[in-house]
Amino acid sequence: MALPLGFLLLFFAYPVAVMVGRGFVVDGHLDLSGFADVFSRPRTWRIVGQTLAQAGVATSASVLLGVPGAYVLYRHRFRGRAVVRALVTVPFVLPTVVVGVAFRSLLVEGGPLGFLHLDGTFAAIVAALVFFNYAVVVRGVGGLWERLDPRAEQAARALGATPWRAFRTVTLPALTPAIVSAASLAFLFCATAFGTVLVLGGLRFGTIETEIWIQTTQFLDLRAAAVLSVVQLVVVAGALTVAARARRGRERALALADPELVVRPLRLRREPGTPRRDGHALTLVAAGVTALVVVLLAVPLVNLVVRSLRVGEAWGLDHYRALGTAGGGVTVTVWQAALTSLRTAVDATLLALVVGGLVALVVSRRPRRPAARRAVAGLDAVFMLPLGVSAVTVGFGFLLTMDHLLGLDTDLRRSPVLVPIAQAVVAVPLVVRTVLPVLRAIDPRLREAAATLGAAPGRVLRTVDVSLAARSLGLAVGFAFAASLGEFGATSFLARPDNPTLPVVIFRLIGRPGPDSYGMALAASVVLAVLTACVVAACERLRRPGEGGEW
Repeated sequence: MALPLGFLLLFFAYPVAVMVGRGFVVDGHLDLSGFADVFSRPRTWRIVGQTLAQAGVATSASVLLGVPGAYVLYRHRFRGRAVVRALVTVPFVLPTVVVGVAFRSLLVEGGPLGFLHLDGTFAAIVAALVFFNYAVVVRGVGGLWERLDPRAEQAARALGATPWRAFRTVTLPALTPAIVSAASLAFLFCATAFGTVLVLGGLRFGTIETEIWIQTTQFLDLRAAAVLSVVQLVVVAGALTVAARARRGRERALALADPELVVRPLRLRREPGTPRRDGHALTLVAAGVTALVVVLLAVPLVNLVVRSLRVGEAWGLDHYRALGTAGGGVTVTVWQAALTSLRTAVDATLLALVVGGLVALVVSRRPRRPAARRAVAGLDAVFMLPLGVSAVTVGFGFLLTMDHLLGLDTDLRRSPVLVPIAQAVVAVPLVVRTVLPVLRAIDPRLREAAATLGAAPGRVLRTVDVSLAARSLGLAVGFAFAASLGEFGATSFLARPDNPTLPVVIFRLIGRPGPDSYGMALAASVVLAVLTACVVAACERLRRPGEGGEW
């Protein structure tokens, strides 16, 4: 417990506390008048209202579209299902800057959907947020639905219930904890979105996250940034509390069954002689909605590739050739930045795996004493906070605190290790949430038997826990690597000008005028998306039925 807690305190709690404290401490005295000052501004209420509206609408749309997707992708078996699952998951781990660029290229004047005039609108941001969070609902709900015992629904059907009534009165209540948990996480990710909103909304449709960045970098108003950070922390804590309670309810849901006994072939045509009340219509509707959503998910990515090949009125690879040259306001080539991103992501993933693995190991235990159980639950909740606390706050906090950390005569702000540490802070919750369900599912009697046979604690850990959780550790490595590869919020503060990561370079290229810089940004986004997609595809191949459904 000491190592992960020390890591969290040193590289998360301390920088955030210093950043927030700078806004509330004036001349050495606590001054909370900033709350009244900030909340007296109409701009603040507009930003908070936009954040809640965007997150609420996007979360509702993600749930309405994601539940049918979970039914089709996790309750049925069909050819190419693994490919569709990977495609659905890719948007969630795509760098937010890439998502913003993909939608911008689709909606901008001259783009395929430019005639809709949605560029820079509320609808564009909501669509991008749904694109990003659809996988959260599909995987979160599908992970439970795939293992939900179907006999209760079958009994309701045998007693005369229609397919819709059986779903509404039996299956839906059993799925409610998973739906609430997924919706809470989707709301959290929508409310804290940074890169996507910054690219698509600019200053007109900002969120609390982008406003913290503006107040910090442009106005140098740390008091306003501190107040908004506290507001965001309250929103995050509320979402995490709801998600944690729903997750505990999901663990107490109806009896689970072997996925091989639950998942059945997907039939879009009703077999001759089959009664019309067999639920075929619901399956057909769900399959149609899912197919439409999958196509819509693919459209921005396909358009991104197509636009990157467009050179003036012709087609060519000019933008990709330009990636080997330094230009467009950056001092390194895109390939050099990609190599930097890969090296940084490897370091961050290793660090996140060690810290997150230890947290999952501790939290997976079931102490007998109530106080110890509450402490374990609290540790689980605390390590989820980096998911929602502003990465801008963390990054700026690093700049304020890492000059002489713990009295050391070393300025870590000039060290290349600071970026991997910041990315690891963001990736640790993903590792915990991926590994923890598998560790909790291990029968404690296996450990007791190994210990009884003379195995030392280290050998018990190696032969029981690590052995059974090996595939989930592979999943955790993949998702942590993808998250680190595309992290932008904290990295934008910490990356050195002569050694930026690929998301930082893409954002700089977008900000430069001229079609050449924009074309390079599109090509660089394709490179980053392909890297991320390859990682996700490899992760999906590691997944067993019933494992890793939440992420």
